[in-house]
Amino acid sequence: MEHISEKEFLEKNLKEVVRKEGPLKNLLIEYVGDRKRPEDNNVTVEMIVEVLADEFPEFLLAIAEENWVRGYQQALTDVDTGRSIEESHDKQEQDNRLHETAE
Repeated sequence: MEHISEKEFLEKNLKEVVRKEGPLKNLLIEYVGDRKRPEDNNVTVEMIVEVLADEFPEFLLAIAEENWVRGYQQALTDVDTGRSIEESHDKQEQDNRLHETAE
């Protein structure tokens, strides 16, 4: 699993310039560009998030809540998987000790 720092995440994702690739994206890019007026005329994901947070916070809240729930579910799955691995490892060690004692 790849780990990246917060700075790398921000540079890779939030600072990414958004390209027009469909009607909704075009609408968002134009709207955010008009609101933010970036000097280089490039609209980034971060700018879109900022505008949505100002003007449509319930949308971002719904996304954040869903993301939190999915993260929580993944954490529970990871804990269960870790326990299973540990139990399997412990059982194998116990079997090995019994086998060594029997010899």
